[in-house]
Amino acid sequence: MSINGRKVFLLYPHSVIQDDLIYTLVQSEYEVYRLKDHNRALRILEKFPDSILFINIDERLDESEWEEYIRGIARNPALDSIRIGILSYNNNEELKKKYLMDIGITCGFIQLKLGLKESTKIILTVLEASEAKGRRKFVRVNCEHDSSAQFNVRVFDTVVTGKIIDISSIGMAIQFDTDPELQKNTLLEGIQLRLRSSLINLSGVVMGFREEKPKRYVILFTPKTAASEKTKIRRYIIQTLQGFIESLQV
Repeated sequence: MSINGRKVFLLYPHSVIQDDLIYTLVQSEYEVYRLKDHNRALRILEKFPDSILFINIDERLDESEWEEYIRGIARNPALDSIRIGILSYNNNEELKKKYLMDIGITCGFIQLKLGLKESTKIILTVLEASEAKGRRKFVRVNCEHDSSAQFNVRVFDTVVTGKIIDISSIGMAIQFDTDPELQKNTLLEGIQLRLRSSLINLSGVVMGFREEKPKRYVILFTPKTAASEKTKIRRYIIQTLQGFIESLQV
């Protein structure tokens, strides 16, 4: 089992389900990316050869072209460790058998006619069996270079501001513009985060800090964080992950 887990790619995900599917997978703490070009996808996969790829075979290419595309991945020594699953509204059992038995894909042939809820459940089962999370429990994104990732909080009757370095659904690493010299286990109430266009209000506890210049604090969000605020954080995580993969030079 790897430490960082496997990246999960969705190639041409169906427009009807993609937003809900991706949100649910990220909510389950999987690192998910949407791919919009099957040729560029191959170059990206070469950079992340331990990934899982779900392909919507109802889009772009015809059946024989998709078959050759997938067989080509298996033949390519740089890609033969990629695990592939199929997404399709086609419930043809012969087609399913071809991919599972003849081609030998390892992450299932998921028939979307079962409905979003059941399809998502199957995908989650596949990801768990593939140990896609690795040893990490939460998806964390780096926002050190995102100038919009900021926070403010009242400390000792003074409003202090700072930069969010990275964030997950349960906590974040931050740097203050002016260090208030907080101690471990300090409760910070009324923290306001700005993540691009979203304002998020929550509280957190100082879990520790790293002695560097400037000092970097680790904050754990309190259990009373509203579900609506966690949703905003996850939306930001999805946007940041997608921005990373779209800006990747391949």
